[in-house]
Amino acid sequence: MKNVVAVVMAGGKGERLMPLTRDRSKPAIPFGGIYLLIDLVLSNCINSEVYKIIVLPQYKSQTLMQHLEGGWNIFSGALGHFLKIAPPQMMAGERWYQGTADSIRQNKYLIEQARPEHVLVLSGDHVYKMDYSLFKDYHVQNDADVSLAVIEVGKETSREFGIVQVDEEFKVKGFQEKPHVPKTIPGDSAHVLASMGIYLFKTDVLMDLLNKNDLPDFGKDILPSILESHRVIAYPYRMKNRIEEEVTRIDTDGKRTTAVEPARDGAYWRDVGTLDSYWNANMDLTGVDPYFNLYGKRWPLRTFQRQYPPVKTVFAQETGPEVRAGRALDSLVAHGSIISGAFVSNSVLSYNVFVQSWATVEESVVMENVVIGRRAKVKKAIIGEGTRIPAGEKIGISPARDRKRFEITSRGITIVTRDDFPVN
Repeated sequence: MKNVVAVVMAGGKGERLMPLTRDRSKPAIPFGGIYLLIDLVLSNCINSEVYKIIVLPQYKSQTLMQHLEGGWNIFSGALGHFLKIAPPQMMAGERWYQGTADSIRQNKYLIEQARPEHVLVLSGDHVYKMDYSLFKDYHVQNDADVSLAVIEVGKETSREFGIVQVDEEFKVKGFQEKPHVPKTIPGDSAHVLASMGIYLFKTDVLMDLLNKNDLPDFGKDILPSILESHRVIAYPYRMKNRIEEEVTRIDTDGKRTTAVEPARDGAYWRDVGTLDSYWNANMDLTGVDPYFNLYGKRWPLRTFQRQYPPVKTVFAQETGPEVRAGRALDSLVAHGSIISGAFVSNSVLSYNVFVQSWATVEESVVMENVVIGRRAKVKKAIIGEGTRIPAGEKIGISPARDRKRFEITSRGITIVTRDDFPVN
């Protein structure tokens, strides 16, 4: 992958993720306790041996830039590797980035300096594991000018995605934006192909397209306009992507065997564009055999490790009239957190969360620096950074009562921020 430069779009406002994006951009939202969303695509790059990366932030970028500078300064300039952060510099006019194509057009000199054969365009806010080297092989084998990754989804969900129409050889024939009546996969009337927002261009084709027009977006503007003049190929992600992982099994005699097998989450992909999808993606991390595995050895996920002490659970009074035992089951708990005589299950807790005695947290995502008071009950909720839940408070228990006080998603997830419980 020496001849590939990756460009990561990291400027999303994430308006549908408010209030989580009140102070940060969408790629900078915490995920899985210790990560930011952008860590996943950057880890995919490293694991795919893509070592030339340009990140294009825009809105509320300070948190993201601090994270990248603190945790991703791992590239060797002497070997020609780099991670360059390029916020809008108004080099092509006094305007912000207007879309995916416009953001690259304003920074095309960075690509010209690197002189790659191919340019990989990625989104910085999706949850997935993808071997980009397999994507590139497919692109070259098909002699594509442009390849775009697509994922097979049920046609009933087509209104949530940009849909790609292909022929039997997966050559792209058309696009539909969130259609009511979508074009299905040839030979499969129950499924459609949704665009994943991942593109691979021949560099000379990309530069020619950017130079001869000022269209702002690849998916909406440029790609639909070149289907007759260029070879545009769809890459079926679930069919072609392959991530291998070590799997350990223990038989009835206690004997352990380890084998390398295709990872189940090699077919996983989520665009966490809404609060419901964000909650779902975090819940997919919990359980004995999670849908998305953070613990793989062969496809490790990297991040900036914060300096907090280990997780602590205290009190072990499991009998008597009042059980007071610190426990966390089927959950992910980040460093610095203390579960003090409380019960946490099927939840994701970020850094420095303090759950006080007799409190319960179930099926919830809790951001960093949160305190959950004694005897409080939290269920199916997202608790924003720095929130102080008062003692005895009940969240997610009575939807009718919660609707009068908090935001509740269409799926019934209660959203609580520090503004809901101001500290005097």
